[in-house]
Amino acid sequence: MVDITFKTFTLRKAIAAATIKTSDISTVEAVQNGTVPKGNVLEFARASALLAIKKTSDVIPDCHPLPVEYAAINYEMSGLDINITVEVHTIYKTGVEVEAMHGASVAALVIYDMLKPIDKNVEISNIRLLEKQGGKSGQKSIETENLTAAVVVCSDSVAQGLKNDTSGKFLVESLKNQGIINVDYSVIPDEVSAIQQKVEFFKNKGCHLLVFTGGTGLSERDVTPEAVLPFITKEIPGIMETARNYGQDRVKTSMLSRGIAGFSDDMLILTFPGSHGAVKEYVQALFPQVLHVFSVKKGDGH
Repeated sequence: MVDITFKTFTLRKAIAAATIKTSDISTVEAVQNGTVPKGNVLEFARASALLAIKKTSDVIPDCHPLPVEYAAINYEMSGLDINITVEVHTIYKTGVEVEAMHGASVAALVIYDMLKPIDKNVEISNIRLLEKQGGKSGQKSIETENLTAAVVVCSDSVAQGLKNDTSGKFLVESLKNQGIINVDYSVIPDEVSAIQQKVEFFKNKGCHLLVFTGGTGLSERDVTPEAVLPFITKEIPGIMETARNYGQDRVKTSMLSRGIAGFSDDMLILTFPGSHGAVKEYVQALFPQVLHVFSVKKGDGH
């Protein structure tokens, strides 16, 4: 199965459809009037579709088990056709399009099975996905090509050449993967004056996004939040709340990170932990959605 442990919970929806083609209007009338010998066709199909939706991961090997929050099966008669639509919702890490299509296909099979004694030419056609929402397909387009960013590694050992940096370099590549081409990179010791000089430098330079990695822990040398806080003109607590919640689902000690986030006038400042694993989790938790703050601040988003 595909690894989805790094994904976040979002509202996901899917609508699928299938069509039953009959060969005589009397077949459709029998369905509508409830006179099919095998019973109430539409209600049998509805119940079977609900069961199929819930059991999708049992019969489709690569599908993940997921909570089904909502499911609806609807029918429309059009000439000799019986059109089925199935809508499924979940709040989870992966989508429900296969669940919706599975429900539609099973509903179609049940209708086919119940109608074949009275219509030898009945057939199933055009099982398809009509719509999906959530996850990547539900993300708003974010303009990033005009954004500039800087990554600053706060680490005594890296600044002294005693340790190689991986967290900062990973951040640089991650930002470039988001479409931010111009990314500055530097390393400084865990000192308040050095951190504040970087804030002032990049703010004067007109940088849009400044990300510090390191110095958000509990040791005496972890001073990044204290150094950055005086420059924050509009704090955004939800950013780090999201990152810590995401991390805590994986490593309980993520609650000890003291990172802060907010605007310093027009420059967004993020303070990430120093470990490579934590930085990777923060990137997965926050990007690309966090970049939406720039359009919101300009009044272009909601």
